[in-house]
Amino acid sequence: MSKVIHTENAPKAIGPYVQAVDLGNLVFTSGQIPVDPKTGEVAAEIEKQTRQSLENIKAIITQAGLTVGDIVKMTIFLKDLNDFNKVNAEYEAFFIENKHETFPARSCVEVARLPKDVGIEIEAIALRK
Repeated sequence: MSKVIHTENAPKAIGPYVQAVDLGNLVFTSGQIPVDPKTGEVAAEIEKQTRQSLENIKAIITQAGLTVGDIVKMTIFLKDLNDFNKVNAEYEAFFIENKHETFPARSCVEVARLPKDVGIEIEAIALRK
């Protein structure tokens, strides 16, 4: 049986979906855009957008009783693939700061447009061991 995960430390869903679904051994997050849950603001710089999306995922994963180290797969939707190196640098720093022993598997695709015209959206799958 699945359980809905919700935290005030990540943005509310802006459509008919939930922040995450916990299936017991797996937690699937919905895509997280870089909205600051406290202010509702979105930073202009792609590095700050990347960090905010990752922090939103961390908040959801934490609410599920897991850590960043439990993330096994991420998907990044990027509005401009020219930002790939900037996103990679912020992504790497985030996982190093959170003491992730290995990086999760990952896909990164360029998309035409994202909600609220942000530059990035990230989703994750975490494994409860």
